[in-house]
Parts: sequence; C-alpha cells; structure tokens
Amino acid sequence: MTVEVVFYHLLHKPLELALPELLQKCLDRDWKVVVQTGSQERCNALDAHLWTYRDDSFLPHGTKADGYAEQQPIYLTNEKDNPNAADVRFLVDRAAPPALNDYKRAIYMFDGNDQNAVEEARVRWKEAKADGFQIAYWQQTEAGGWERKA
Repeated sequence: MTVEVVFYHLLHKPLELALPELLQKCLDRDWKVVVQTGSQERCNALDAHLWTYRDDSFLPHGTKADGYAEQQPIYLTNEKDNPNAADVRFLVDRAAPPALNDYKRAIYMFDGNDQNAVEEARVRWKEAKADGFQIAYWQQTEAGGWERKA
C-alpha cells in the first residue's frame, strides 16, 4: 500500500476554518484520524474549537487527558503517537512527523503567510518524494475551497 502524502497550502482561511471541513470528510469515509499539533497549547485550543466550531455541529474527538484514546474517531496530540490506529495523520503547525508508512494518508496543512512554514513544507515534500510516497498539493482559493496544483 502506497501512502498518499497531501499538502494543503492555507492562504485565505485559517486552520481553524479549514481543518474541520477536512476532518469531516475523513469521518464520512469512516477513517480514524490523528491530528498532530506543534505544541500542547495548540492541541488544547483545537480541542476546545472542535466542540464549538459550528452552532449546529461538532467533531467527535479526544486527547490523552480524556482517556479511551483507542476509541476516538479523531485524536488530538502534540506527540508522535497513534493510539486510535488512525488511517490518516494530519500534521499542523509545523509538527515533526513520525514514520508515515502505517497510514493511508498523511496531510500537511501549512500557513502560506508564514515563510518558515512554507520552507518547511518544501522540505517535507522532498522527504516524501524520496520515501516514494504518492504526493499531492492543494492550494486554497480565495473562496476557501481547494485547487489541486500538483
């Protein structure tokens, strides 16, 4: 099985608006997800956000503090763990990736307004290509949707 590594280049909508939409698509496909953040503070902020990001909906998820990690459809962490045997790993806020071979898909979301994040995404692209992964690159449109660029 070839891992698909996908890059989402955020330009017009912040992570807090773009991430829930992509997480919902994963749940619609019955995929378990791990979201790895760059810091515990960001993990805590996303934990709170995913319960309230819409008035009429929430995304079921948990963290280490919640327990029952293996049962969580979406698990938030700032570590390289995968306690829910996720199919998809999101890497946000320049989180350092673990080995990606056990996933169907790895998704890097990076802020196009942060030059350091853009440079790091280029490094991750080269690493994924060298590892023989299937790679895709999507750039955010002004309307907040996605256009495949590579």
